[in-house]
Amino acid sequence: MTTRSASSGQGEVRRLVVPIAAEGERLDRFLVAAFPELSRTRLQELVRGGAVRVAGEPALRSSRLLVADEVVEIEFAPPSVARDEDFGDLELSVVYEDEWFAIVDKPAGLLSHPGNHTVGPSVSGLARKRWGELPALQGEDRPGIVHRLDVGTSGLMVIGREQAAFEHLLAQFRERQVEKTYYAIVHREPRFDTGWIEAPIGRSPRHPDRMSVVPAGEGREAATYYEVLERFEGFGYLACRPKTGRTHQIRVHLAHVDHPLVADPLYRRAGPHAAKLAADAPVPTRQALHAGGLVLTHPKSGERLTFESPLPADLAALLAWLRAHHAKK
Repeated sequence: MTTRSASSGQGEVRRLVVPIAAEGERLDRFLVAAFPELSRTRLQELVRGGAVRVAGEPALRSSRLLVADEVVEIEFAPPSVARDEDFGDLELSVVYEDEWFAIVDKPAGLLSHPGNHTVGPSVSGLARKRWGELPALQGEDRPGIVHRLDVGTSGLMVIGREQAAFEHLLAQFRERQVEKTYYAIVHREPRFDTGWIEAPIGRSPRHPDRMSVVPAGEGREAATYYEVLERFEGFGYLACRPKTGRTHQIRVHLAHVDHPLVADPLYRRAGPHAAKLAADAPVPTRQALHAGGLVLTHPKSGERLTFESPLPADLAALLAWLRAHHAKK
């Protein structure tokens, strides 16, 4: 897949050439892979609004099947900064706050911060609405954001409220002093109760807008420890503790060992022999991944603090369904 950017009178136009590997793929799935920062719903809205063209013609259906070497064009409106009133009654779920930093519980579907091709409420915008101006050490478009979660991942995020505290928190993440726990529901029952996945991650050679495990020396080192919390027929419930913080790390690593996350729109291929979920299963509309635990050092007092977030309702419903319908015999 190759991409090119251009400017039109309305906004930026991105052009993608369909690779042979994507022959016969649905347009919406192709776009999800190309623009992982956008939700499937947002991309479908762009198709319906006439902002997506295939082979020079407006795409009328998200389900259109693509042909190799076709050119897909998507036009984005000029970027804008959301105003406080654009957020309506939406508020952050705050787990902890003081004058130095805060911990918030991000719901799935909420952006961590705005991007070049994303619009709508974000954690950074809502944080600014609640606390006013915040340090922007990670970029002017992401005030307060110490680290990010994918739009489809729910859970705990750290907000820096004061410059020196922000720098201290950033250093903790960079030096791997923050303990992070993610809860994941995956395809296939893992063979072992615990395990390490140590494999470098870089841009996918087949899908440049995705990440993948790459040969040594071609990516960045990445390590994920996992523990099986519950076993089901064809599925597993895991606690994952990444030791590095690469883009999409847990999603890529679990898919690499044939345990892709349930409902992951980007790394979704579970293979022909994976157990299927019944039509009545409460499948979430995002990847089954929740950032449920954080342990870090207070940037001023030096106290070691632990924060937890319960499994959100959609993942709890899937877990309950698996217990009822895929229990081990």
